[in-house]
This record gives sequence, C-alpha cells and structure tokens, in this order.
Amino acid sequence: MRFSVFLSCHLLDVGYPPERMYAEVLEQAKLAEDIGFDGLSLPEHHLVNVLMNPNPLMFAVKLASVTERLPITTAVLVLPFHDMRRLAGDIALADMLIGGERLELGCGRGAFAYEFGRFGVPVETSREVFDESLDVLEALLSGTDVAWDGEHYKFEPLTIMPRPLRKPRIWIAALGPEAIYHCARKGYDVQTTPLRGGFELGKKQAAAFHRGKAEAAVPVELSMLRSAYVARDEADAWAKREIAYEYGRRFTNAFETPGTVKAGELALIELEYTLEDAAKQLIVGTEAEITDKIGAYVDLGMDEISLDMHLGIPHRDVMASMERFAAKVMPQFEDAPRLVDAG
Repeated sequence: MRFSVFLSCHLLDVGYPPERMYAEVLEQAKLAEDIGFDGLSLPEHHLVNVLMNPNPLMFAVKLASVTERLPITTAVLVLPFHDMRRLAGDIALADMLIGGERLELGCGRGAFAYEFGRFGVPVETSREVFDESLDVLEALLSGTDVAWDGEHYKFEPLTIMPRPLRKPRIWIAALGPEAIYHCARKGYDVQTTPLRGGFELGKKQAAAFHRGKAEAAVPVELSMLRSAYVARDEADAWAKREIAYEYGRRFTNAFETPGTVKAGELALIELEYTLEDAAKQLIVGTEAEITDKIGAYVDLGMDEISLDMHLGIPHRDVMASMERFAAKVMPQFEDAPRLVDAG
C-alpha cells in the first residue's frame, strides 16, 4: 500500500499571505519525503481560494527542487481549460526540468462550474472536449508531424518542441463508478475520491475499478483521495473536524452550485448535513480511529491512498499530523495485500 500527500493549497483565510501558504506547502512536501510517504500530488484550480494552484506544472518543477525522489502527480490537469498544443510543450519542458522520471499526469474534465463560466468554456460539452483533448495530448507527446481533424481540434502537421524525453504516466480522474470502470477497462490508471459519498461510495468506486481492471489489456492502478488528520486527542480531533467542515462548506459551494465568489473567496454556504454527519465520513480523529478507517479502504484493494492533510488546518498542526501518520499509522499497512478483485 502506498500513501501519498495531496498538497491542496487551501487559502481559507484570504488575509493570510499566499506566498507564506505556498512556502508551507513546500515544507510539507519536504517532510513527506523525509518521513517515508510515497508520492506528492497537487491540484489545478483557478479564480478561487480553495485548491489555489493555477499552474500545477510550474509548481511541480518547484517541488522537484526541494525533494529528490518522490513522484509528483498532477491531480488534475483540467484539459478543457488548455490548448493541447501548448500544454504538451509545457509538459515536455516541466518533465525535462524535473529530471525526466518523476512527473506523472493526472488529467480530468474539471469540476467547478464557476471556473467554466468565468473562462467561457461550456461545461455541457466538457466530457467530449476532454475525450478528444486526451487523444490529442497523447498523440503530441508520442509522435512528430501530428495533424488533427476532429470536432474540437483541427490543425496541420506539427511537432511539439522541445521533444519529450518520454511520455509520462497518465492517470484519469473519474468519480462515477461506470466512468471508473470504463477508464480502467481502457488501460488507464484511475484517480478518484468519494467526497461526501464516503466509504459506501468508495466501495462502489473500487468495485467498478476492479471490474475494469479484469478486462484491461495492461496493468492498471487505483488511487483514492481522502481527507485525513491524525489528532493529538479527541478534543483536537473535534477542533479539526470543525475546520474541515468549514472547508466543506466552501468546497460544496464550488462543486455543487454555480459558485458564490467575492474577490476570489468562495462563500460559506449552509449544508443539509451536520458537523456530526461530516465527522462520520472524514478520516479525522485519533490514531486508533484513523487506523480503523484507513484499514477499511485498504481492504478495498487500493494501490494508493492520497491524503489531503491540510483542509485549512494550521501549518504546524498539519506537519505534526503527517509525522503521527507516518510513525503510527503507515507501519500498520506496510505488508497490506493488494486484492485481485474487491468487487
């Protein structure tokens, strides 16, 4: 079982200096490598203060300058927001600057309606745009004198420069079980998260992946993102659940509504579920509680669990939680078997 750290770049207090927040994220990345985590990942989002990373490839290059060995994965590059001819060149350059072996590409169609609206990109066609964009991107990273005549891309033969050292590993982000099944069946590694669906949705997502994996012509892997915090004690756990719940009120504003945003700040919205409901789904608690909840996900046959350990929590506490997780929780899953079929 691999455990990676999702560097979420939350700026829930817009009065907090963003340059300080990014410096803290780099410290968290360095710590993750030093204490034995297996990878790093980082988002792409624009125009809002949660997941505030408008250029994951640029940030990946910076991450590589403060770490030495961990793979760095985008989670995710939002393909409908990019021209693949430009993005392919950006990827080739970033991979080269990182060293030609650590960059991995998580790609997705996007999730925040506010971003689509402000960029003038129709969310209604994002699936078909994503599908064609992925095909174009793979062609440009693999070949020379690539021409295209599709629905969304039409261009004469061209070759991206600099030429890629290699085609980085590609993961596809998918949430719905059937989408996960089809991605795995086609031979793509899959990134997913159950969000508010919690463990019950996670079971369905994992089962769908294993169905697709059984039909794939090549080996595929599943990475599942979960929010997590290892508390000092129960009082600390409830304090951090409250912070995570506030983050959830902002995230839901972006993910499930068109987005209410003022001066870049996502507004807090009321939710139909309570803090107590959220606490049942969050992997936020004492060491014993975290171990039990993580163990349930391990039993679903994950290859990797990616942990968002920030959630708006103060930097010092995030670092301490990472250390507790690495020292107390991770060792209990070092020899965890990977299930052939969790369906």
